[in-house]
Amino acid sequence: MRRRSFRGAVAVMALTTAALIGTAGSALACYSDDNRPHPTPGNPTPCADGQVLDQKDVVFELTKNNTRLNIKSVNEGVTVTRIVVPGGDDGFNDYTPGKKLDKNAPWNDLRAPFNFNGSQPKIGKWYLCGTKTKPTAPPTTPVTKTSTPPTTTATTKPSTPATSETSVAPTSSTPAAVVPAGNESGTGGGLANTGFDNSWLIWVGALLLVAGGGLLALLKFRRKAS
Repeated sequence: MRRRSFRGAVAVMALTTAALIGTAGSALACYSDDNRPHPTPGNPTPCADGQVLDQKDVVFELTKNNTRLNIKSVNEGVTVTRIVVPGGDDGFNDYTPGKKLDKNAPWNDLRAPFNFNGSQPKIGKWYLCGTKTKPTAPPTTPVTKTSTPPTTTATTKPSTPATSETSVAPTSSTPAAVVPAGNESGTGGGLANTGFDNSWLIWVGALLLVAGGGLLALLKFRRKAS
């Protein structure tokens, strides 16, 4: 009876010890309140050969007292396949784009696993895995220069007007008639000019004739009237 009770007591102690060890193990396990990564205890595993990226390959920021990592964008030609965020007492969070995490950036609120006491640690030296190719430059179109022929300006000389030969009528060299001396005023003859002009006598005679004709006509008119 005593042996059976002793064996039962040993079994109970073993079960209790196992439960305590399990509880302590769960308390020290690597865990996170973020369901997107895979919390892994121990030191972070490196990237595969040729797949280590630089932090300069992305645009990022650390917020909330360096406990949160936000990757805003990825540079051209860069493909991220893994994001490792270590920190705290032990372990790291392993993020894989396309598995619970969006395939393309931005990726916000990335964090490390909790400390053993349940507090959120600051992020240590995080790193990226993936591939990077140089962006292809657009094809350059050769520039063809077209030669422009030189422009020539034609100079026109003023044309000299043709000189027309005009026939000039010959001038007759007929000597002017010589007026006899003493007859410049047209009084005639070869008589000497005494300065007396007799042309007014002709006008007086004409006026007397007209006046005589008018007087005769007036007398005839009176006779007929009487």
